[in-house]
Amino acid sequence: MNEEQRSLLLKSSSRFPPPQGVKLSYGTAGFRADASILESTVYRVGILAALRSLKTKSVIGLMITASHNKVSDNGVKIADPSGGMLTQNWEPFADALANASDPGDLVRLIIEFVKKENIPFEGVCPAEVLLGRDTRSSGRSLLEAAKQGVSSIVGAIALDMGVLTTPQLHWMVRARNKSMKASEVDYFEQLSSPFRCLMDLIPEGSKINEMDDKLIVDGANGVGGEKLAGLKKMFNSLVIDVRNSGKEGGVLNEGVGADYVQKEKVVPCGFGPSDVGLRCASLDGDADRLVYFLVLPKDNNIDLIDGDKILSLFALFVKEQLAILNTNGNEKINNYYHARLGVVQTAYANGASTDYLKKQGLEVLFTPTGVKYLHEKAAEFDIGIYFEANGHGTILFSEEFLCWLEARDNELSSMSKGSEQKKAALRLLAVSKLINQAVGDALSGLLLVEAILRHMGWSIHIWNALYQDLPSRQLKVKVVDRTAVVTENAETVVVKPPGLREAINAEIAKYPQGRSFVRPSGTEDIIRVYAEASTQDAADSLGNSVARLVDKFLGFSSSS
Repeated sequence: MNEEQRSLLLKSSSRFPPPQGVKLSYGTAGFRADASILESTVYRVGILAALRSLKTKSVIGLMITASHNKVSDNGVKIADPSGGMLTQNWEPFADALANASDPGDLVRLIIEFVKKENIPFEGVCPAEVLLGRDTRSSGRSLLEAAKQGVSSIVGAIALDMGVLTTPQLHWMVRARNKSMKASEVDYFEQLSSPFRCLMDLIPEGSKINEMDDKLIVDGANGVGGEKLAGLKKMFNSLVIDVRNSGKEGGVLNEGVGADYVQKEKVVPCGFGPSDVGLRCASLDGDADRLVYFLVLPKDNNIDLIDGDKILSLFALFVKEQLAILNTNGNEKINNYYHARLGVVQTAYANGASTDYLKKQGLEVLFTPTGVKYLHEKAAEFDIGIYFEANGHGTILFSEEFLCWLEARDNELSSMSKGSEQKKAALRLLAVSKLINQAVGDALSGLLLVEAILRHMGWSIHIWNALYQDLPSRQLKVKVVDRTAVVTENAETVVVKPPGLREAINAEIAKYPQGRSFVRPSGTEDIIRVYAEASTQDAADSLGNSVARLVDKFLGFSSSS
C-alpha cells in the first residue's frame, strides 16, 4: 500500500470512530443494529465492498436496510457479483473490519487482508460499487458514510442507485455483471414482460371467479409498497389494491408486514371484516419476503399461506411444465434433457409441507437454517426451488438447462409451433426471467404466484387446501454457552451434549406426528426449540418438555 492510499484511509476513518463497547457480527442479514451506532460500520463496509470489487474484477452492491426490523434500526450488507450474498469466506474479515478499534488497527487489517487475498491494489483496475437504501430516514446519512468508505480506496467509484427494495439492488448487480441494462426501469420491464407472457399462455377455461380478480397487498409501510404502486400500472390484467404503502402515515413494520403477519398470524393494520375471504398478501420492509393470507370472519385471525405453500405452488407448476415438455408429441424429440428438479427446505419447514412435496414425487433436501445454505444447495439442481416459511425464497435455473431450453424452444418453433410442448417451453423460459434468481424477491414472487393461480384456475382457497399445516410451537431457552450444542443432519439431530438427543426422542415418541429439534442461536446464548404435533396442545406440551430438557442439560440451573 503506497503512502497516498494509507494516508487517505487514516484520514477518512478518523471521521468515523467505532461505537464504544459494541461488537458487531456479519450474518445472513449483514450487520444490523440501532441506526445511531452504525455510521462507522457502514463506512467500513464501503471499504470492504471496494476491495471485493477489486478482488472479483466485478461490480459489487451495498444495501442499507434492516428489512423487517423496527424503524429505528438499520443495517448494511454486500451483494456479490452473482447478485447473491457476500461469500462466507469474507465474513470473518467483515467482522474484524467493523470491530477494529482505531484507524491504525483498521489500516493494518486491510494491508494484511489485501496481501493474503492477493487483491490488485493501487489503481491496477477500477472498483465499482452500487449503493441502495430503503425508506428509513437514517438511510441518508448512512449512505454518505458508505460513499466515504468506497471512495477511501483510490480509484473506487460509488454509484447511488437511490431508494430501492433489497432484491432490486441484488438484481442490478447481477445484471451489470452480465452486461445487461440495470436501471429500475429495466427491472420493472424484466418483471412485466415475462408476466404478460405467462398470462397470454393461460389455458382456456382456467378462469377463476370474479371475486378473485382483486389482490390486496400490505406494503409494510416500506419500499415494497411504494414500488408495487408504480409496477401495478404496467398491468391491465391484474387489479392490485396496495395498502400500507408508506404514504398514509403508517410506521415501517409496525403492526404490518410479512414478518408480523407470519409470526403473529393476525391481520395487519389497514385490513378488516370487509376483506374476509379475499386474496391478501404481505411484503416485508425491504420486499424480499412474501406471504399470502385469508382474513377470517372474527377476532382479526387469518389463515396464513406461508413460504412453504408458495414453494409447493411453484414446484407443482414447474413439474407440470417439465412433464409436458418431455412428452413425445407428433414430432420426434431430437434433444431430450432429463432436468433434475429439486426442492430445498430447512428444519423449520412444516412437516405437512414436506410430506406433501414428497407425495408429489419431488426430490426434497434439507440444509441448515439460513438463505446462504438454501441458495447454495438449490444451485446444485437444473431447477432448484427454495423457500423459508417466512416467505423468503426463489427458483434457480442452471445455465446448462437454460441453454438446452432455448434450443428446445427453437426446435419446437420449427416443428410444432402452437403445440403444448412449445407453450411449456415458453412458460419455463418466462419463469426463469420473471423470478429474481439473485435473491428472494417479494415483487417477482407475487407476480409469479398470480400467474400460476390463474394458470391452474385456482382460488386462494383451493391453494390453501393443498395440505393442512401441523400445529407448531417455537421457544427460546437462555443457556450458559450456546456452543455446547452441536447438531447434524441440517440441524435436525443434536449430537452434543451427550444424552440430550435420547431425552428429546423419548419426548417426541409420546405425541402423534411429533417432531422437535433444537439449535443454537447464531448471535446470543440462546437455544431455539421447535416442536410440531397433531394438535396445538400437543405441540405446546412437546415444546415445553423439550425446553425443560435444554434447561436441565444446558441452562443456568445446570451450572449451579
